Amino acid sequence: MTIPHSLQRAAKNAVESSAILQDPAALRASNRPQLRRYEVASLLPNGNIAETRHIAPALPLFEEAFCAFSRGSLVDTENGPIAVEDLVPGDRLVTHDGSLQTLMWKGSTSLIPARSDNRGRNHKLTSFMADSFGMQKPMSCVTVGPAARLLRTPPHLRAIAGVAPLLTPVQEFQDGMNIVEAAPPTPVQVFHLCLRTHAVIKIGGLEFETYHPGTKALQLISHAMRTLYLNMFNHIDQQSDFGPLAYARAGDGQIDAVPS
Repeated sequence: MTIPHSLQRAAKNAVESSAILQDPAALRASNRPQLRRYEVASLLPNGNIAETRHIAPALPLFEEAFCAFSRGSLVDTENGPIAVEDLVPGDRLVTHDGSLQTLMWKGSTSLIPARSDNRGRNHKLTSFMADSFGMQKPMSCVTVGPAARLLRTPPHLRAIAGVAPLLTPVQEFQDGMNIVEAAPPTPVQVFHLCLRTHAVIKIGGLEFETYHPGTKALQLISHAMRTLYLNMFNHIDQQSDFGPLAYARAGDGQIDAVPS
């Protein structure tokens, strides 16, 4: 016996409208942003180091402040290369122009690169094989997180940037051979670093930017979210305290900020 079309339509409508019958609490939970644990170490004005832990939304604004360098990355300091996890606020890092700047803030969190979040976003890493850009660039394999930007202009952005140095998301350099995507199925600890001013530092022979939220990052968020974000940075009081960008940035194929 065939099922009348009217019954088939009724069954289809019942499935499509089943969300209406769900528990309202479950619906609210599905729309609630995922939370993540963030760890912070900051240099206070009196020279002490404050170590704090935060629970905050797993949103790009927050995650990009913590997801640039993987554990084991060797950062050039006045005392030679030091693994990023061993740096402490107050250490002096070597910048792109050869000067020294004080490390004011270090943040870290853990990601599972192979797993997408509840919004379908993933956090895959990028691995630069030794000599990807020439002799000792990098000196050995360097693996960085999704928020890392390299002071280098890929060929497809040179028409936009011209000869000016450009801070470019590392994903733009993936070629499937020397520079590849990595997605470990286990947790990976990642870090980011803040100096007194935005700068470029060397990690394994490659030049990466230190953390800066960008010129427009906090414009379209609520006061409560802005306060939650700024509370993670004990060494500043407001967004302008991050200072100007050291170099122009590329994002989504366009230059989205130019240093003043």
